[in-house]
Amino acid sequence: MKKYLLVAIISSGFLFHVKALDYTESSGGLGTPEMEGGRTEIEFADINADGHPDLLSIGDHGSPYVNTQEHGVMVWFGNGQGTWSVSQTGDFGYGGIAIGDVNNDGHLDIGYGMHHNWSGTDFGDSIMEAALGDGTGYNWTAWDDGISTGGNWGMFATDFADVTNDGYLDIGSVSFGADDGVHICVNHGDGTWHRSFGFSGGNSTMFFQFGDVNADGNADFAVGHQYGSVYLGDGDGGFSQVDGNLPPGGNMGRRGCSLGDVNNDGQQDLAYCNSDGGVEVWVWAGSTTWQDYSNALPAAGPYYATQLCDMDMDDYIDVAAFGDSTMTVWLGDGAGGWTHDVTLYTAGPGDCEAFRVGCDADHNGYPDIVLVSEEGDWMNSINTPHFYKESSVPESLFILPVSPRGGETYVAGSTHFVDWTCGVPSGSSALVTLDLSLTGASGPWSVIASSVPNNGRYQWLIPGGQSSSNCYIRYTAATASDTSAGITPRAFRISPASSADETVPGALLGDCVVFPSIAARSFNIRFTACRGNTVVSVHDRTGRYIKKLFDISGAGSFSIIWDCTDDKGAAVPSGVYFVTVTGEQGGISRKVVFVE
Repeated sequence: MKKYLLVAIISSGFLFHVKALDYTESSGGLGTPEMEGGRTEIEFADINADGHPDLLSIGDHGSPYVNTQEHGVMVWFGNGQGTWSVSQTGDFGYGGIAIGDVNNDGHLDIGYGMHHNWSGTDFGDSIMEAALGDGTGYNWTAWDDGISTGGNWGMFATDFADVTNDGYLDIGSVSFGADDGVHICVNHGDGTWHRSFGFSGGNSTMFFQFGDVNADGNADFAVGHQYGSVYLGDGDGGFSQVDGNLPPGGNMGRRGCSLGDVNNDGQQDLAYCNSDGGVEVWVWAGSTTWQDYSNALPAAGPYYATQLCDMDMDDYIDVAAFGDSTMTVWLGDGAGGWTHDVTLYTAGPGDCEAFRVGCDADHNGYPDIVLVSEEGDWMNSINTPHFYKESSVPESLFILPVSPRGGETYVAGSTHFVDWTCGVPSGSSALVTLDLSLTGASGPWSVIASSVPNNGRYQWLIPGGQSSSNCYIRYTAATASDTSAGITPRAFRISPASSADETVPGALLGDCVVFPSIAARSFNIRFTACRGNTVVSVHDRTGRYIKKLFDISGAGSFSIIWDCTDDKGAAVPSGVYFVTVTGEQGGISRKVVFVE
């Protein structure tokens, strides 16, 4: 039997519980419906607001009704103990999903990107959509006019964030494999949307996550895509790539990327799996610079996807990785040190088809794990979902902040998620109250939300007009017989809303740099696009079109590669070519010489 180290530490005014982690599989009900194969995405959310986190997905290749009974939005309702019962709605699937309240009516809604948009109704007939929920998890209404990708093959991993800081969640998604790129659509709050940023082309490893890398209050994102991994947002729907000195991601993009604040500076850092199956963590150091924090993590291995999360709730982000039947957690120390804590194994071959950690589904105060592993022999393998709950049992009530952690910037009038874990003794249930202080950890306090379900997450619409660099949230859990409180460990900031004029026309096209200028294999192209549409293409010395490399709507800085092939994939002959970046305000051309 695993022994636990139970230590109580007072840090920044609240109690941490430090222990060795142990997990028990609790997947009862997740085998219905039986899945098929291929990638998918599963997310935690308390979709029916009963206080117990649920699991949501739109399935794998078997959805809808491809050798399976999978179809539409699948909700596995949780009972607070780690067992599940499924409900399915719709005739579409095979993709990724995001959960949040997009119309601010108090009910959780969904966004999703998919490959099988086969529905005969508005609910499920596009490759990227949003739909409203009614608080039950059974009924969904399409709410997606104007969501656009410019593609038709398919989208996949999807996430929500308030990209424009206007109080409404916006949607982002990455392509299903190849061609359809990355797209961000802004929510107008009335069922209509517009695409603020997006590009087509390139290959994808189908990972996408919003975050705030530079802690400026504007949503950023990390993505597994050939054209780059990390993009900083400008608060107006535009994004610029900042991969900087990160190792090359290859022609498929960095696998299994995830964001989290590893060194407790308020800025979110990047984890991913390299092409050798190793695990890497890079800390944001400003501008376009990253610091390698990989240290004791394996440089090679079986891993395909990562998650950054404080798994042992000691105030330091840990890293979890899954691939080839192997799921491992390394505990972090905030300074780049990592200690192996636990490894779990699934049946072979165990390919990673989905991986998510972070939600406490059984109310013991520690994050749990859900993954989908492809299992069985190569002719009969199927995807198998597994849920692992951290197995400790709380002896007394406690609540621990998860986000904000301190150092973040939130813009007044924007929407963010407040997260916590709460350990509740067996036989009890808790409600949670959230209070805000603008003047430090001692208060005074004003109520954010009172007696909300203990499901680990609250969507907070920050009131306009607030501003402070010394903000704290107090989290209070209450049962029928006990009360416990925790406080954000470090101050975060609420900044005033920007007064920038959003109608300013696009500036002139930025510069374009191609290197090397003479090459035998490929050319690296770096350019800046402004608002409007920008196309990167290659022509020969006579002006004949060779290939379109990039097509983007929105502002940003980018780095792409021309592999010296034409638009049919055939190698071009030796000679002089011109790389041209064309936008609404003009064009820039750069001469290159290809030598076989």
